[in-house]
Amino acid sequence: MNAGVSLLRPAPANPATRPELTEALRAAVAAKADAARAFLREAAAEFGTAGELTFANSFGAEDMVLTDLILQAKLSIEIFSLDTGRLPAETYTLIGEVEKRYGVKLKIYFPDADAVEQFVRTHGINAFYDSVELRKACCGVRKMEPLRRALAGKKAWITGLRAAQSVTRTGMAAREFDEGNGLEKLNPLLEWSEAEVWAYIRLFDVPYNALHDQFYPSIGCAPCTRAIAVGEDVRAGRWWWEDPTTKECGLHVSER
Repeated sequence: MNAGVSLLRPAPANPATRPELTEALRAAVAAKADAARAFLREAAAEFGTAGELTFANSFGAEDMVLTDLILQAKLSIEIFSLDTGRLPAETYTLIGEVEKRYGVKLKIYFPDADAVEQFVRTHGINAFYDSVELRKACCGVRKMEPLRRALAGKKAWITGLRAAQSVTRTGMAAREFDEGNGLEKLNPLLEWSEAEVWAYIRLFDVPYNALHDQFYPSIGCAPCTRAIAVGEDVRAGRWWWEDPTTKECGLHVSER
């Protein structure tokens, strides 16, 4: 890790997770939620009846909105998540809360143990700090390989991506063909703002990761995620030692 990187200390309270619920914001959320439900129903009708539609849930705020929309509407959409083995404790707590709240058992995929052992023995326990290449290799073992298993046999997958989250996510469409994985990729919340996401969570009392209140807007593996300062980009806490243009693990962009 770059020795010159200093971690920014967060402010004592995170206003982003508690937006003012103005009438305009309430109306915007209602309209976008209706549109997202319609989008999801159409996707379920097209792909869900044969079990060929799945939702990749990483338990961030956006994914919790989608979880609530899918489960409240009882749509025929599978929900899965990737457990990299290095998630924060708060994420595991949320997984248990979601299963209890909605009365479901989520499909969890783990990385291949032999591949993880080989990576760690060869490169070290925290090798991802040493170079972008090693960080992407770690993501490949812990995320990409399990994702391929999760998407096997599917014709479409749903994500909680928003265009405003990162410079690497501009130019995306609500529906696009994922050439890397060979199936349709659906992004129902693409045009939602952060305030709209949090307004939905507050209005419908949706469970969420406690780290969000501690200035973690984007949450991944514990050693690769930090809190951000007020005004920083929402993805600034992910792989903060890297250039912003490299800050993807490969789940949502083609690795070159």
